[in-house]
Amino acid sequence: MTIQPYLFFGGRADEAVAFYQKVFGAEVQMLLRYKESPDPAPEGAVPPGWEDKVMHMSLKIGDSIILGSDGCGAENAGFKSFGLTYAAKDAAEADKIFAALSDGGQVRMPLGKTFFASRFGMVEDRFGLLWMVIVPA
Repeated sequence: MTIQPYLFFGGRADEAVAFYQKVFGAEVQMLLRYKESPDPAPEGAVPPGWEDKVMHMSLKIGDSIILGSDGCGAENAGFKSFGLTYAAKDAAEADKIFAALSDGGQVRMPLGKTFFASRFGMVEDRFGLLWMVIVPA
């Protein structure tokens, strides 16, 4: 069984794809825009002018798959009460990824040594998504 996060970017999915490609080298496995849907969205389900927005996408980051879309309006933006963890192979990679995620974001806990990891830190990226970057002890 696999559980995959599905993220709603509130109209910023294209920006998120470009950002995660830059930070992680993410691979777009699939991207479908509302205008490409074989079935039209129900009346009122998608805001006017969202035809070019992302209806569904699949991003591969390392061995993980993250699913997502623009959602059904800007009010769907924001990620609350959860985060994603990135396990870096070493301190240099952790520093690089943490710095990239911090660009336009907000550090919640600086990257440093903890009792449970040789490096650990938390950062909310520019989309409001919390990332925990760790190098296991």
